[in-house]
Amino acid sequence: MGETAHHHHGPPPPQQAAPPPQPPPPNFALSRGPTWPPAEQLQHLHYCIHSNPFWPEAVLLAFEHYIVMLGTTLLIASTLVPRMGGDSGDKARVIQSLLFMSGINTLLQTFLGTRLPTVMGASFAFYLPVLSIINDNTDKNFSNEHDRFVYNMRTIQGSLIVSSFVNIILGFSKAWGNFTRLFSPVTIVPVVCVVGLGLFLRGFPLLANCVELGLPMLILLVLSQQSTGTFYAASRLAGATPPPAHVLSRSIGLHGIGMLLEGIFGSVVGTTASVENVGLLGLTGIGSRRVIQISTAFMIFFSIFGKFGAFFASIPLPIFGAIYCIVLGIVAAVGISFTQFVNNNSTRNHYVLGVSLFLGISVSEYFVLNTNGNGDGPVRTGGGWFNNIFNTIFSSAPTMAMIVGTILDNTLDARHTRNERGIPWWVPFQHRKGDIRNEEFYSYPLRIHQLIPTRFL
Repeated sequence: MGETAHHHHGPPPPQQAAPPPQPPPPNFALSRGPTWPPAEQLQHLHYCIHSNPFWPEAVLLAFEHYIVMLGTTLLIASTLVPRMGGDSGDKARVIQSLLFMSGINTLLQTFLGTRLPTVMGASFAFYLPVLSIINDNTDKNFSNEHDRFVYNMRTIQGSLIVSSFVNIILGFSKAWGNFTRLFSPVTIVPVVCVVGLGLFLRGFPLLANCVELGLPMLILLVLSQQSTGTFYAASRLAGATPPPAHVLSRSIGLHGIGMLLEGIFGSVVGTTASVENVGLLGLTGIGSRRVIQISTAFMIFFSIFGKFGAFFASIPLPIFGAIYCIVLGIVAAVGISFTQFVNNNSTRNHYVLGVSLFLGISVSEYFVLNTNGNGDGPVRTGGGWFNNIFNTIFSSAPTMAMIVGTILDNTLDARHTRNERGIPWWVPFQHRKGDIRNEEFYSYPLRIHQLIPTRFL
């Protein structure tokens, strides 16, 4: 019994050693540092588009905008009026006309156009066409230089009046708004960037040489493209969403009406959205619409009372050049910020952005460097009008970037890369009621929309 109850057990199996403790998995989030989600609106502004600073601060900021836009006005008048045969008195009157029409057009745009805080200032876009008109009249005989100036001025006025209908038709037919629906954040990046970078000849060379002239940039159709890029930058720096297509259409239409008035009142060039003043929005962090509207009072006042304006007109041009070095760089940086809405790891987007930026700057620079003092560029055929149009188009960095970017972005596998291009984010802002904020930022005040047919809004 005892033997049957006895059970023989072998030696216990050896105990396995416990695995060594594993280090905790690395925290990749900490190693990357903090991240920021895309922001449809800038959040760290002191005042956005529909918030207003106190009146003393608003008046001071408005005066700053007047000083910034004054530099371009002085440079254009000082360059063109002597070529037209005018004297110092003629130049003073031209400056007064430019300031007055800048104030009127700025009021039109801030009340009825885009309603963005953008100053409409004298534009180098018209330099090449005006220079062509002056050269065509060089061989004509005049009794004195004043008669030559009057003849050139009347010719320029007639050209502005006739050509204004191009923008009026583009705007109120909604053709320009339909064209902007082809844009995406990928296209906007190079356009806004070169709006700032393409004007570098108005920055550092002006700072160094005082009398250096910036490049002749855009003709009338091309002018719409530069203004469009400036409006996108202004919306960003004012804390607003991108302007919808119908807003861009009505702004271009009003731009044409403003150009018609400029021809009537005797401006030597038309106006466009001032890139320098948009950069000042970013520099001050104040995107208030009211500030820009107050600045028009300075423009109109100093245009009527020339003695006061002459004091500020004596500011040395290198000071304006130093300002441009800063504000134009801010505008270029705003263009880069639109990349947050696209796939930055897509080689397809890299290709579109890189080629658009490179060709936009390099092609325009080639045409600028090969344009002589008479306005003759690389395109030289028997038709002077043909030469002027194509030399002006290819001399424009924003236009080249917009053409190349739009073509590439809408042809290179566009249908299958909608998410990479940022289209789902972009589309709601292109329609009137696509986003509730569209009406908040861009609707008319005081029920003006009830007095204007919807097709013109």
